[in-house]
Amino acid sequence: MKTYSLSFSKSFLFLAVLFISAASYAQEVNWISWEEAAELTANDTNPKKVFIDVYTDWCGWCKKMDKDTFQNPEVAAYMAENYYMVKFDGEGKDPIEYKGKTYKFVPSGRKGYHEFAAALMQGRLSYPTTIFLDEELNMLSPIPGYQKPEPFLEIARYFGSDIYKEKDWKAYTGEAGK
Repeated sequence: MKTYSLSFSKSFLFLAVLFISAASYAQEVNWISWEEAAELTANDTNPKKVFIDVYTDWCGWCKKMDKDTFQNPEVAAYMAENYYMVKFDGEGKDPIEYKGKTYKFVPSGRKGYHEFAAALMQGRLSYPTTIFLDEELNMLSPIPGYQKPEPFLEIARYFGSDIYKEKDWKAYTGEAGK
């Protein structure tokens, strides 16, 4: 009985150390509001690009992307360094100011949608959709659907490192000529 107790204690201690080690590698994402991102791009001496995660509370793929992709240490570190990260509820009720226009919630169907989400997604309401904007809040691209960490990081680097200014996406990914 004593051997079992000692073995259990060692196993428990090992698992506790493993859990604490894994938790320390997790990078915390610093999500900010749209208003904060707009203010930072206008007032920072060296503004970053803006990344918007358009989600809904009921979207399972949105939650999976939060957990798998945005909590990935490499993704989180790159994003924090290169982007102001905004989490935006596609069914949110608060008005949003963007480029001189006020976007509002539109009651429609069971829930409704936010005009800002519809504008960012170019009328194709699909969750999750990630939006990349440049430092002056101009649209670079909406990317619909769930993205795993590695493909997402490839997209984020394409815009974040200004590769898009010199190469189109197919040339960047090596798909040109295939």
